[in-house]
Amino acid sequence: MSTPAIEMRGIGKRFPGVAALNDVSLVCHAGEVHALVGENGAGKSTLIKVLSGVYQPDDGEIVVDGSAARFRHPVDALHAGISVIYQEFSLLPERTVAQNIFLGRELARNGMLRQAAMRAETRRVLDMFGAGKRIDPDALVVDLDVASQQMVEIAKAIALNAKVLVMDEPTAALNEAECRKLFETVDALRAHGTAVIYITHRMREVTRLANRVTVLKDGEIAARFETVPQPAAIVRAMVGRDIADFYAPFAQPDELGATILAVRGGGNAALRDINFELRAGEILGFAGIQGAGRVALGMAIFGALPFETGAMTLAGESVRFMHPRQAIRAGIGLLPGDRKGEGLALMQSVRDNGMLTSRALGSLAASHKRNRFADLGRMDALLDRMEVKAASYEQEIRLLSGGNQQKAILARWLSLEPRVLIFVEPTRGIDVNAKARIYHLMRDLARAGAGIIMISSDLPEVIGAADRILVMREGAIVAEHGRGASETAIMLDATGEKEAAA
Repeated sequence: MSTPAIEMRGIGKRFPGVAALNDVSLVCHAGEVHALVGENGAGKSTLIKVLSGVYQPDDGEIVVDGSAARFRHPVDALHAGISVIYQEFSLLPERTVAQNIFLGRELARNGMLRQAAMRAETRRVLDMFGAGKRIDPDALVVDLDVASQQMVEIAKAIALNAKVLVMDEPTAALNEAECRKLFETVDALRAHGTAVIYITHRMREVTRLANRVTVLKDGEIAARFETVPQPAAIVRAMVGRDIADFYAPFAQPDELGATILAVRGGGNAALRDINFELRAGEILGFAGIQGAGRVALGMAIFGALPFETGAMTLAGESVRFMHPRQAIRAGIGLLPGDRKGEGLALMQSVRDNGMLTSRALGSLAASHKRNRFADLGRMDALLDRMEVKAASYEQEIRLLSGGNQQKAILARWLSLEPRVLIFVEPTRGIDVNAKARIYHLMRDLARAGAGIIMISSDLPEVIGAADRILVMREGAIVAEHGRGASETAIMLDATGEKEAAA
C-alpha cells in the first residue's frame, strides 16, 4: 500500500486532571475519506487540534508523507499541507470570495495587487468542484448561502495546496440539497487525490462517503473499521446501544388529544395559504428544502414574522401574535436552529440562560403569575431533569457541548409549562447520544399533553421522530405523510418532481 498522506501514531494528550487522548492512532491515504466519529467529549476535537498544531501531543508522533513532523503552531500544519474546516466558518463576510481565498497571501507585482490573477485562480479552484458557475469570485461572502460559503472554505483550503483536509461537521448547517452538493464535492476531492478526514454525527454520511471509519470513545480508540459497516455497528461502538433505541415509540391513537393549534389560510411575505392542525400529544414534522418556508412558518406561529392573513387558534381560542412575547405568554415556545446566535447568552451561566425568558417576562408583566420564575432551586431541578452535564450551573454556557446547551434551552421553556413547543433543527451539531436524549424528551413532552412542531433538514430524524410529516415547497404545504414515510417520497414532494412526473 502507498505511503499514508497523514499518520498519527500513539497520540496522547493530557490536561490537568484529564487524559483527553490515550494511544490514539489514525491513518489516512491520498484519495481516501476516513470518517472520525464519536460522542461529544470523545476526543475528536482534541485529536484534530493536535493534528493542526493548536496543541502539541504529550505522547506519539505525526508523520506526513512518510516523514515525522512536529507542529508548534497552526501555520506549521498549513505549510505541511494540513487544513481544517471547522463548523464555524473563518471567512470575512464583507470581503469577496477571491479576497477570502487569498487572505494573507495576496498576489502582487510592483506593490500592486493582481486582482485579475486572484480572480482567475479562484475561478480555477472553484471549477475543480463544479462550483465555478454558481459562485462569482467578486461576490461578497455575506451574500452567499451557507452551502456556497462551505464551498469557499473548501476552495480556500485547496488553494493552499492542502494534502489533508479535515472537515468538522460540514453538513451541520446545510439542507438536503446542499448536502448532496457537498457530497459531490467530497467525491471530487477524493478523485483529486486529497486525503479527507471527515468528522460527523450522521451515520448516513459515513455510509455514503467513507472508505474507513475510526470510532473514539473517552479519548481512546473504541473501534476501527477497514470497510464501512452498517450504521448499527458504528453506533454500538460509540454509545454501547442499538440505533433502534434512539427514537421513542410513535404516539398511539389513544395518546393524541384534541386539536391544540390550528392555522387556516395563514400567509405573509414568505408563506401562502397555510392550513394544518396540531393535536395535543403529537409530534408534527415539517420537511422541505431550504427556502421552502419551514422556518418562516415556525417564526409566524411564534409571532416573530407574524401572519398577515388567515386565522390561528390555540386550544380553541382565536389568537393573533404580533410579537414573540405574546406567543410565549399564551404558552408557545421556540428552540431556534442557531443556538449560539439566537438562543444563548454565551458569557452567562447555565442557570441564568435557563431563566432568561421567565425573568424577561416577569419584568414585562409582574401580574402574569404563570410566567414569573425566580426560584433557583426549581431551575436547578429542571436542569437536573434535562440531564445537563456541567461542572456547575454557574459555569458559562459557552463551555458546554451543543447537546447540553440544547437541553438547557429546553429547561428554559419547561419552566414556563408551554402548550406548544417549536423545535427548529433540534439536533444540529450534537452527538448521537445527545440526539437520542432530545428525541425522548420531545416524546415525553408530547405524552404530558404538549403539541410539538419539529422543523428539521435531517430527513431521517423527521421520519424517525414525527407522528405525521407535512412537506413544504415555495412557502406552502404541498403534501402530508404518515409516520415512517420514505425519504424518496418526501423529497419528490419537496422538490416538485412528483408533480412533474404526473
